[in-house]
Parts: sequence; C-alpha cells; structure tokens
Amino acid sequence: MNAAEHMLYDPRNGALALTVNDLDGPALARPHRTNYFTVYWIRDGAGTFWADAARHPFAGPALLFFVPYQSVRLDPDRPVRGVGVQFHANFLCVETYHAEVGCNGVLFNDPYGVPAVGLDERADREVDELVGQIRRELAGGGLAHTEVLLSYLKILLVRATRLKREQQGAAAGPAPGMQPPVLADLRELIEANYHTLHAPAAYAGLLHTTPKALGRVVRDHLGKTLTELIRERVLKHAKWELLHTLKPVKQIAREVGYDDELYFSRLFKKATGYAPAFFREFETAIRGGSNLSMPSARPSIPGGTDAAQNATNPVREPGPTGT
Repeated sequence: MNAAEHMLYDPRNGALALTVNDLDGPALARPHRTNYFTVYWIRDGAGTFWADAARHPFAGPALLFFVPYQSVRLDPDRPVRGVGVQFHANFLCVETYHAEVGCNGVLFNDPYGVPAVGLDERADREVDELVGQIRRELAGGGLAHTEVLLSYLKILLVRATRLKREQQGAAAGPAPGMQPPVLADLRELIEANYHTLHAPAAYAGLLHTTPKALGRVVRDHLGKTLTELIRERVLKHAKWELLHTLKPVKQIAREVGYDDELYFSRLFKKATGYAPAFFREFETAIRGGSNLSMPSARPSIPGGTDAAQNATNPVREPGPTGT
C-alpha cells in the first residue's frame, strides 16, 4: 500500500474510505447494506429503486443517494449501466460538513423527498468529468492526494445539491406531479411532534383528514407508508445522538418517545441491522472518537484506534456492485 492509499485507509479491514466502481446490475437487484454514503450515477437504464421501505422510479441519466446502513435494491426494467461512488464518514461526513457542502437534508437524510436527481445532457457531462477526475486521482495519487479527492467529491455533491434545489423549486410551481400542500403541513407537524407522536392517526387528526387518505398521499408522493415516514424521522434523530453524543441509549429512546428501551432497540436493529449500543461502539471505534468531539477539520484517518483495528466488520461492505 502506498502513502496515498494509506491516507484513505479504513482501519477495520483495509478498505478504502473512498471508492469508485462500475455498477453490477444483477448484484444491485439483491438488497444490500453498507456503512458508506453512496451515490449511484445511472448512465443508462430505468426501473425502480428501494431505499429501505421507500420505493421510487428512476431513469438514467440520474444520481441516486443512499445513507449508511440503509437497505438498498434496484429493480431495473431495462439493463442498468452506471458508476457507484462510496465514501465513509471518515473521509467526508455530510452531517458535520453541512455548512460547506449543503447536501445534508437535500441529497441525504431527507425523509420527505426522493433521494434522486435527474441529469440533463450538460449536467451528465459534468458528472462524467468529475467522476473521471476522482478515478484518475485514485489511480495516480501524488501531492495532496487526499485533498484533491476531497475537493472533487465536494464539487460533485455541491453540483448535485444545486440541481436538486433547482428541481424542487421548479416543482413548487403549477406543474403536473407537484406535491400537494398537505405534505408540507405534514412535514411541519412531524418535525414538531416526532418525539412524542408516532401514530398515523394522530397526524391525520391534526390535519383534519383520515389516516387512510393521508397515507395514500404519502405513498403516492414519497413511496413509503406514513408509519415508515414517522419512523424514519425518529431514527434519523436516534442515529445522530448515538454517533455524536455520549447519551445513554435509554435517554435517547425517551427523547424520541419510547419509554421501553428494549422496544426501541428492536426498532433500531430492524432498521439498521444492529443494536444501538453496538452501532455506536463500532462507528465510534472506526472514527477514532472524532464523531463525538465533532471537530471542524476532517479527522485523521491513518492509525485509527485499537478498538477499530480489532473490530470485526458487522456490515457487509461491498463496493457499489453489492458483491
């Protein structure tokens, strides 16, 4: 391993913290879960993709975005050709770099939107150039290797964020397929009450509609059930607190409205594959504790901690092929 590769070393098993791979269609058709942030650049092909329980259509050229520990599957109607870019939070944590990149809550970690960006011809060419630059830098290395890679990755995410915001703005006008106003009202209510209200009927009552009618709107526009939408917001809060604080699991469970810690733990494990305490211990070991102090500068990757070096990888960590 050369010095440039060492700067991208993930101390659990020697995996690079940033990878670029051609997509393998058959493998992507099987559910897979990693602890990387993932961007799929779909060059050609169309079909349906699943992000946990949410189901959305896709058609190339487009970018699809997935968060760590999310169950992902593509169900193509025609063969998919594309590239996957994956990066661990050790390389770029979109939550803590939000002010710089602005993609958190737009491309990633947005329970109320579709994690996809359509590309016109010009944007597709720009993605092609940026992904090509990342690939060449990964292969070649050189002076300030990590900084160059980080710059290209940030540009890719910033450009995608701008495109997504432009598309969201266009959808806000009078156009077919725009989201109904009730979804904006629902979002405000969930953000204000997800700590205490978990039942779809509670939100339907606040919006003066029926759970069935509200659930139909959510499924038609967000590709998931209302229960899944509420739960996704709860888990977003829980994952943040587990990764960035030292609060006991019981306290975090109570913060999101669950007095029964065991029930909360089962809920969390079903969504991520791992119990809350193990999730925290494992990711904190990988990051050398840098997630808990949340420094403004990117944490140093080489070396890691003894816990990280000795940890057994609990997540099947494929490249974007899912193999």
